[in-house]
Amino acid sequence: MAELLTSLTSQTSPGSPAQDRAEALRVGEVGLGRAQLLAAAGAVADRVHGAGAVAVEATADARTVTAIVGCLLAGVPVVPVPPDSGETERAHILNDSGAELTLRAEDVDLTAQGRGSHPEPAGESTALILYTSGTTGAPKGVPVTRSAIAAGLDALADAWSWTPEDRLVHGLPIFHVHGLVLGVLGPLRVGSPLVHTVRPRPAAYAEAAQAGGSLFFGVPTVWSRIAADPQSADALRGARLLVSGSAPLPVPVFERLTRLTGHQPVERYGMTETLITVSSRADGERRPGQVGVPVPGTQTRLADDDGTVLPHDGEAVGELQIQGPTVFSGYLHRPEANAKAFTADGWFRTGDVATIGADGWHRIVGRASTDLIKSGGYRIGAGEIEDVLLGLAGVREVAVIGVPDEDLGERVRAFVVADGLTSEQVIDHVAQRLSVHKRPREVVFVSELPRNAMGKVVKQRLR
Repeated sequence: MAELLTSLTSQTSPGSPAQDRAEALRVGEVGLGRAQLLAAAGAVADRVHGAGAVAVEATADARTVTAIVGCLLAGVPVVPVPPDSGETERAHILNDSGAELTLRAEDVDLTAQGRGSHPEPAGESTALILYTSGTTGAPKGVPVTRSAIAAGLDALADAWSWTPEDRLVHGLPIFHVHGLVLGVLGPLRVGSPLVHTVRPRPAAYAEAAQAGGSLFFGVPTVWSRIAADPQSADALRGARLLVSGSAPLPVPVFERLTRLTGHQPVERYGMTETLITVSSRADGERRPGQVGVPVPGTQTRLADDDGTVLPHDGEAVGELQIQGPTVFSGYLHRPEANAKAFTADGWFRTGDVATIGADGWHRIVGRASTDLIKSGGYRIGAGEIEDVLLGLAGVREVAVIGVPDEDLGERVRAFVVADGLTSEQVIDHVAQRLSVHKRPREVVFVSELPRNAMGKVVKQRLR
């Protein structure tokens, strides 16, 4: 297969002095040219070569990126460790992954020079061992192969018209698919410079846009904050593409962002286990509340609780199942989880509930465990109710779940962050716009919703 970090390693000899000095990446105040990054990463590769796996404390730092690149150059699987992980979580990740060494930013010398190159490993070898969020138990290790990453990034480069002429900007954590695979390895494969703002602040995105940023990544929380900051949003008018992922982008945020920036954001869908499998396209339509069509090479289908494959008619709601070159082969040390994760005919069961239209467009309803509410014989998607409530003046955030009910099986409960509203106003707003059975039976006003590092609401905590 082609080398994973194509743009960084494609030349066996140095490029022109200007090419080598031009920034390949900038993290905060530290910028690295292609030659310096390759040399310093080469020194890391020399150090870790032969290790079974290496953990990297994934702080937003140019030295952290260099450590990750060095391990990949050496063909050693990288285990990104969230810098804010607690003692128990960290110990689990290190023990479960078999990491033989932990690298921190201070362990990397950006002036070092590697002794030479290392052979490109086979495509089926593991590049990363990523860990799931652990919402249903201890985090599970997901081995991600070099070929899966290459296939996924090439598909997205096609979908988003992503070229070396772009300048990618984001401030996302670099221990997940979004911030690491797309946000770090993506530009190193495509050849576009990376600007990491350390934190995804609206002002930082605006400053990067004024400095020539063209492609911007963010999670819905980031885009919501930018949409609430008209000055920063206006600075993004000169961008080429805004991409949202890691959680559904609320329709009101999509619409406000479009008005303020002049750009309809591209939405996409993926998981740690599958990378990005569905997306709208830079050269195509974008639909609020929907995440697009399968990227090249990927197939999707819907299945009912008993495994019956459902029609793609935009109405049937079922579990989204996926096949394709980016899908992993199984969790580390979890044979029971693997048996549940795949169907008998080899499709990965995402655990997400969706609808698929006749034209292939996907709408993600949410997680089967938390976002599919079965009430009085109806199957209700929490996301539909959340979108409607976010259109109610005064509502800033909302999360809808189902809670046990002796009569209905489950009843709809809405957690709302809002000012000056009553429960009756919230309930009536939904009942007037959706089927009456979808109205919340209970409304709980809260000051904030629990979120993880990627901005996703952790609904298990609401229970």
